[in-house]
Amino acid sequence: MTLEALLSPQLSFCHLAGSSKKKLLLNIAQAIAEQYSQHDADTIFNQLIARERLGSTGIGEGVAIPHCRLPGCSQPIGVLCTIKPAVDFDATDRQPVDLLFALLVPEDAEQQHLETLAQIAALFSDNRIRDKLRQAKTSDELYALAIDSAAAA
Repeated sequence: MTLEALLSPQLSFCHLAGSSKKKLLLNIAQAIAEQYSQHDADTIFNQLIARERLGSTGIGEGVAIPHCRLPGCSQPIGVLCTIKPAVDFDATDRQPVDLLFALLVPEDAEQQHLETLAQIAALFSDNRIRDKLRQAKTSDELYALAIDSAAAA
């Protein structure tokens, strides 16, 4: 699945605020529910938090990829954001997170979930791409840089 199919400009946020991991995930859940009215922010938040309880989705280098399967979800949904100030995400390298990609997939899409997570992780493992995304000044610029970087990768 391409990043362009997962992500929309409406779910790309430059300098999203969140004083903690929970507050950040709540803001993301609310943003998704605003764009996809069939989904409830509380359900999204609870699914994301349940996944975090299994182990942090902070993968290091200031990056987190919170993800979950969502009941009633018919298509994968992505949210990209830079975070200011950076938030402690219990990452493996203990660095606070300032770059995040949240992924929600249909409940029964196990293989697609794993493949999409692998693609996103590969994209964010490139320090040049991380640096470009962190330089974005607006949400539209963040979205465009992400799509261009993914297409070039």
